[in-house]
Amino acid sequence: MSKVKFYHGGNIPLEMHKVRIVQKLNLPPVERRVEAIKEAGNNTFLLKNSDIFMDMLTDSGVNAMSDNQLAAMMQADDSYAGSETFTRLENKIREIFDKRFFLPAHQGRACENILAQGLVKPGAIVATNYHFTTTKAHITLQSGSVEELVIDEGLNVNSNHPFKGNMDIEKLNVLIEKHGAENIAFVRLEAGTNLIGGQPFSLQNMREVQKVCKDFGIILILDASLLADNLYFIKEREEACKDMSIRKITRIMSELSDVIYFSARKLGCARGGGLCTNSEEIYLKLREYITLYEGFLTYGGMSVREMEAITVGLEETMDEDMINQGPRFIAYMVEKLQEKGVPVVTPAGGLGCHIDAMSFVDHIPQSQYPAGALAAALYIAGGVRGMERGTISEQRDEQGNEVFANVELLRLAMPRRVFTLSQVEYAIDRVVWLYENRKLIEGLTFVEEPKVLRFFFGKLTAVSDWQTRLAAKFREDFGDSL
Repeated sequence: MSKVKFYHGGNIPLEMHKVRIVQKLNLPPVERRVEAIKEAGNNTFLLKNSDIFMDMLTDSGVNAMSDNQLAAMMQADDSYAGSETFTRLENKIREIFDKRFFLPAHQGRACENILAQGLVKPGAIVATNYHFTTTKAHITLQSGSVEELVIDEGLNVNSNHPFKGNMDIEKLNVLIEKHGAENIAFVRLEAGTNLIGGQPFSLQNMREVQKVCKDFGIILILDASLLADNLYFIKEREEACKDMSIRKITRIMSELSDVIYFSARKLGCARGGGLCTNSEEIYLKLREYITLYEGFLTYGGMSVREMEAITVGLEETMDEDMINQGPRFIAYMVEKLQEKGVPVVTPAGGLGCHIDAMSFVDHIPQSQYPAGALAAALYIAGGVRGMERGTISEQRDEQGNEVFANVELLRLAMPRRVFTLSQVEYAIDRVVWLYENRKLIEGLTFVEEPKVLRFFFGKLTAVSDWQTRLAAKFREDFGDSL
């Protein structure tokens, strides 16, 4: 891994790439930003890109491609069956993960659907370190349930624990003893627990989980969508892995897994996904769902051009200079916000900088969605689009009662190789201004609430005219500046 020191002693992340293609951005005035967030029903997913300056909603499908990825897209073989493009991707999967069988799918949630359809029976339990929204939805749609077994430290927003995504082995054993191994559909480890701040698990923890699964004959599945970040943290923070290559750590994680699935919109920096396994039984069980829901077995709903890009992107994920840029930018943002007293998730994880909305706007009750309100407020303050990762991202129980999230976070994603450091500094500046004016922010309430995955397209309204007052304060402090 490249180590670069600055003579003046500053700790600034250095990009190990150069920008060769640019896209013009637009920063609308604050008055337009108020109109835009209201038009979007205070849901940042429904904002139009023309109204956004910094899109920190997600890292899914918006990472920058490399020159080699773009070049590879030109050699795509678009045969419906028997495509050479598929063969190249399949061979790369075998090379990196050492898995014999590969099933392509159009993205990560398609893989979740395939796994739920094939492996989850009514009443079955899926044990996981922490749930992800679409994963849980697919499992519950099959009348299964999800049990979260993350270590207690994982829900401690301010911590110095290096691996807050670890699964609690004692909790896993208790769950198996209580329900029986035969009622556990599979154990799922999410590399980089998305909803609690992109926090990683350690390689040692994965070994311990795998031993329990092996002892009880339970399938262990790795959600590798955020594998790149987790690999970086294992090498950086786990003493036993400091001298291992990224490729070696990846191979060990693969050996411990019965099935690996991933969204290539994150892992591989292109649009697609897939599952791989060495179990012919699992492969044959899942294969029929690919052709039913995705497409033929040699494209699985993906564009062949994207498949060529994924092949190159997976290889680039083995490059430490590639995978360290995102976490280092995130750590920089977390450190700068901490210096200004802004409450953030620590230690800095992967995927993005996560602001602790419960502390940031502690005057807003969870019933009025503090993380969602903070997301709307930050858009007004700077044209920065983040994502609510709190109660709005949960779903009501069977009786229609609100299920409050364990944490209320505003995620500011850091797509790989997309933003410059000056843009990150801008986002920091607007967050700090908002923190100093946080008492102006008030809550939200639903006006259109879907039953499933409401955070994607539900609409909310402000409980008062606080957004207009926040914009007026912005204009007072910044004058005619955008």
